[in-house]
Parts: sequence; structure tokens; C-alpha cells
Amino acid sequence: MDFFNGQTLLNLCEKEQVSISAAMKEREVTMGNLSSKEVDEKLAEVLTIMKNSAHKPIQNPGKSIGGLIGGEAKQVADHAKTNTSVCGSMLSKAISYSMAVLEVNASMGLIVAAPTAGSSGVVPGTLLALQEEKSLSDSTLFNGLLNASAVGYILMRNASVSGAEAGCQAEVGAASAMAASAVVEMMGGTPEMCLTAASIALSNLLGLVCDPIAGLVESPCQSRNAIGVANAITSAELALSGVTHPIPFDEMAEAMFRVGKSLPFELRETAMGGCAGTPTGCHLGCSICK
Repeated sequence: MDFFNGQTLLNLCEKEQVSISAAMKEREVTMGNLSSKEVDEKLAEVLTIMKNSAHKPIQNPGKSIGGLIGGEAKQVADHAKTNTSVCGSMLSKAISYSMAVLEVNASMGLIVAAPTAGSSGVVPGTLLALQEEKSLSDSTLFNGLLNASAVGYILMRNASVSGAEAGCQAEVGAASAMAASAVVEMMGGTPEMCLTAASIALSNLLGLVCDPIAGLVESPCQSRNAIGVANAITSAELALSGVTHPIPFDEMAEAMFRVGKSLPFELRETAMGGCAGTPTGCHLGCSICK
């Protein structure tokens, strides 16, 4: 059982009367020579790593190797408990968790690159916040992870998830699409609604450049992961509400890739443009490299 793009995935789900997560799990079993139990064991390991990386910096914050980030996740988590917080519990948790994962990554800790290290906070930030807010089981999160994996697989096969190849839209945008689709399935949405959410998420971040200061996956990567979870939650809410998107997921993925290839090389992870190319960004880069 395999699928090559969003439409063949939807056709498969309709033919077999299964969810995207079920289709993805069957693909792992048939194409990856894994038993269903082995897939579950891998999912449990992934989820454990995600939980640890999302919680550790909030409990014990510390500076990153480059010194550009560290402690921000705890700041957001603490602020969420005050009367001046404007996001609400779900979004505040998603933001703080996503930022925490980037702090772990930037300090050489263990994370799950989903789909990349630079965008690794979006999927766990979104799914873990949803789990806590909705009291969902780990098995429900397993389905979410499988769903997100299916979307990520399609994007890797037909477009890109590399900032160096197609800008940050291909990293945080892809992660946001993965998370949005996962949320929709976890909340009972159809496969069609899942890919609608993914298409919306991609379109919302279309053209986002990759411009890490000093070439480090720290800033503005961390705050963009926070934007990624907000985008995922918003896109999922729209799809679950019955809102549609005029551009099919496959066409949106192709458009994202074309836009990414059109970006000048300075805006594709070279640390030569955007935030990295500002006077302050250049100064920080020189200071860190000394």
C-alpha cells in the first residue's frame, strides 16, 4: 500500500474506508517491513522524545550554544498564567512547547526532526498542547503522528522540506501543514478536511524566507516555530468548521516548491539576507563566530 500525492492518498482512504493515519501505518508495515507492534513502539519512542524536549526547557531553562535563545519558552509558559495573557491556554501551551523544542535543539539536546531540526517544535508543540487541553490518549497522538508523517512524506516526495532548497516556507510551512492535518484527524475530521487544513497552512506561510542569524538554527527559527503552531491551529479550526480552500493540497505543495526555488540564494539558509543580513544580524554573527 503506497501513495504518491495527496489525491492518491485520498483515493486510497476512500477505497479502503480508512483514515490517513491508518493508511500511513499500513504503508509502514507493507513498505517498511515492520510489524504493527514495531510501528507502535517507534511511535512511542518518538512521542517520549517530543514530550521530553517540550517540557525540559520550561522546567530547567538554559542558554543555547550560540547564545541567541534560551529561557523564552519558560517566559511564555509563566506569562500564560497571568491576567495579561491574550492567547488562551491551548495556544499559549503550543507556543511555549514549540519554543522549548528549539531550545533543546540549539543546545545539542535530543529532538525529533519533524520534518527538520529547524521546524522541530511545530508538530510536538501543537499535538502535545491539544492532548493536554482535550485529555487525549497517547494512542490518539500516535494517529496524529502517523497523519503528520503522511503529509510530510508527500511534501518530501513532491516538493521540499529543506530551507536551503526552498526557504523557511518549506520547513515551518511543511511542519505547520503536517500539524494542522494531524489535529483535524485527531478531532474527528475526514481525510479531505485534513488535506484542506494542510493546504491552508501552506498558503498562509507561502514565501517565508530562511535567514538564520549567524547560520544557527536559533533565531528567528524559534519564534517562527511559534508562528507555525498558531498557523496549524488556525488552519485546523478553519477546516473543522467546514471552511474550504480553493487550491488543492497537491497544487499548493507544487506552488510552494516553485516559490521556494524562485527565492534568491541569500534567502535560503545562507545567513546572508533577511534577519541575518541586517546590521545587527551581521554584528551578532561576527560576535558569535569569534
